[in-house]
Amino acid sequence: MSTSSPRRGFLARRLQGWMLRHQLPSNFAIHMVGIPMAVSGLILLAVLPWDYWWVCASLFVMGYFLQWVGHCWEGNDVGEWAAIKRLLGLPYVGISPRWNPSDPHQL
Repeated sequence: MSTSSPRRGFLARRLQGWMLRHQLPSNFAIHMVGIPMAVSGLILLAVLPWDYWWVCASLFVMGYFLQWVGHCWEGNDVGEWAAIKRLLGLPYVGISPRWNPSDPHQL
């Protein structure tokens, strides 16, 4: 029997899954820059005057682009795109085969 709350278990599983999809050190590092950029672009959109919408959009696009580059290096799909593919029944790469412990061909 587990003494942790169900919510904590959910968050721990989510973090563990995120770490599995970001095992390449360069991908992890680029996400540590790209995620705050994208989130700050969304937050600033609500705070800054509308004249600065392009600053917010630029931050969001550049941050998301950095994350996309990291996933290209890693060899897996961006999380949102993988979720959309999964909903549509299309094949997707959740965890790069080089990191997948269930891959029998892994070196």
